[in-house]
Amino acid sequence: MSNYAIRSGDRAAFLAGLRELADFLTANPAVVVPRHASVAVLVDASDSTARREGFECVAASLGVSAADIGDGYFSAWLDFGPISYGVIAPPPKERQ
Repeated sequence: MSNYAIRSGDRAAFLAGLRELADFLTANPAVVVPRHASVAVLVDASDSTARREGFECVAASLGVSAADIGDGYFSAWLDFGPISYGVIAPPPKERQ
């Protein structure tokens, strides 16, 4: 069993929500859309090694490279036009 936790939600509900949003925006062209939007999965763990392992697992499933963005944070993103889907691993609470 892994030592990390991925804060994931209900996949079917998430996908249905995205479709509802797309349908709503299509039906309501007067509604303003953002220039760029992002959605991220958060990886949490009690120690840095497990956190990095969980982060790299999600980044690999996206087919993107892991990036150390400093101060103990890691991120990886995959872009779909102006929408980014990514994974973030914040530092352990004692380092925040």
